[in-house]
Amino acid sequence: MKYGLIAGGGRFPLIVASSARRQGHEIVAVAIKEEADPAIEQQVDRCHWISLGELTKLVRAFQDEGITEAVMAGRVRHSRIYSAIRPDWKLFKLLASLPRKNTDSLIGAIANFLEGEGIRLLDSTLFLEPYLAKKGPLTRRQASNDERADIVYGLEVAQTLTEFDIGQTVIICECACVAVEAMEGTNEAIVRAARFSNGRPLTVVKMAKPNQDMRFDVPVVGPLTIEKMIEAKATALAIEAGKTLLLDMEEVVETANRAKIAMLGC
Repeated sequence: MKYGLIAGGGRFPLIVASSARRQGHEIVAVAIKEEADPAIEQQVDRCHWISLGELTKLVRAFQDEGITEAVMAGRVRHSRIYSAIRPDWKLFKLLASLPRKNTDSLIGAIANFLEGEGIRLLDSTLFLEPYLAKKGPLTRRQASNDERADIVYGLEVAQTLTEFDIGQTVIICECACVAVEAMEGTNEAIVRAARFSNGRPLTVVKMAKPNQDMRFDVPVVGPLTIEKMIEAKATALAIEAGKTLLLDMEEVVETANRAKIAMLGC
């Protein structure tokens, strides 16, 4: 099978591409210049580069390649979308038509637009089932009673906030919410939480939204998240089983084990 890949930043697109090719698929990437790792070219059969906002070039590249199904993978920083984007005419009209300008609305509209052009976006975890977090303990150390209480509270907070496209990650300390993820992303939210905790242990809770669109918005945890947790003195991480990708899974788990961080899938 031949699939398209819309590649943003981070390791996610590289892992998607290499996993898909191991499964025998041909992968044609359209990579975003402002975000994608140049190494993507070595992981795909062909790669086209576009700037953020060049929707017309994206469509043309896939149509020229005969692509009718594609996956979207990798980070496009929220702040870039609203500060660095230079929309072409098609994207400009799309933006003008949106009643809400949050990221879900924008990318959802792009997905619908692509489908209208004959390019269907698929679940971005299509080739990555082994990387999805399983339910239960993921590390040697299990959560303490205090950490479990923080997790229960964090789940309540996250489930209330995620419908507003914020709070996919919340950081809890002694059953108080210290930080809520917004446009800055998970890792920066953890850094911010450390400023208010006064050295007390933090618990990080990362959940999918109630109607998470797995085509383009998949919760991801990678090695950098664990490193930021260590710096912030966070001792526990709860993630949603079946909906959270663990990139570089062995490294994530081993780093957490060395730091005695309790990780579990909820």
